[in-house]
Amino acid sequence: MYTNLAYLGEAHEDIVDTSKPILVTAAGYYRVHTSYVIDTDRPNGRGDYQLLYISAGTLHLYVNGKERIIPKGNMLLFRPGETQIYNLYASDKPETYWVHFTGSDVDILLDYYEMPKDENVFFTGTSPDYQWLFRQMIQELQLRRVNYEDLLNMNLRHIFLMINRFLKEGTELDSDALNEVERATHYFNENYNQSICIKDYANKRHMSDCWFNRIFKQVIKVTPMQYILSLRITNAINLLENTNYNIIQVANAVGYDDAYYFSRLFRKHTGISPTEYKKRLEK
Repeated sequence: MYTNLAYLGEAHEDIVDTSKPILVTAAGYYRVHTSYVIDTDRPNGRGDYQLLYISAGTLHLYVNGKERIIPKGNMLLFRPGETQIYNLYASDKPETYWVHFTGSDVDILLDYYEMPKDENVFFTGTSPDYQWLFRQMIQELQLRRVNYEDLLNMNLRHIFLMINRFLKEGTELDSDALNEVERATHYFNENYNQSICIKDYANKRHMSDCWFNRIFKQVIKVTPMQYILSLRITNAINLLENTNYNIIQVANAVGYDDAYYFSRLFRKHTGISPTEYKKRLEK
């Protein structure tokens, strides 16, 4: 079993603080792959709020004595006083992230982002963004650097915003499709300066390239190659503005061996050549 935990006060302290609009009081991560069982038994709930995300495996939730198995990609939102009885079994290989928070404006914030009220379990997909944001909160709460409380609140609101977007888009689009698009954008953001063949990428993800192109454009509003081109041009502009790179170096840095071809694409995208752009900056 592996855990990574952070607390504002003492471990498992139930902090209720209405002197601030919102306050993150604890965050953590559990990976249960060995012969451990993590059981949570709070029949009367807590005084604060908890948001729990299942990133892998399953969680066993008990409601009115009945077991409900919750698979990965789901979140659980417990409000103050709500029963919290659930187990994590090593045989299921579960991985979960969680955060506790309190404050005078929490209900207003949850309403603003249209968090479900009638059901405290809801599917939100398996975006790596969720995991990154939870890890950021754990780190901020552990290090407590300058303005850490503000960053904690921003990361929590970011998660709420992502949930809201997913729930709204998920009514029209298949959740697996949304997850594939999010995975693709992450991959493209990290590898835009490499040679990327959309057909090869789709095949590696066991998808039809036609289906992938269609669903990507439906979500992002541009094709995968247009998205990659936009990343390259945006980063080329950044290099032109903030470095002394010449045009060949800029072209190579964003993934083009042919500086002439890069210049044609840059002009088509921005209306001027990279050389003209650089001259305008110098003036």
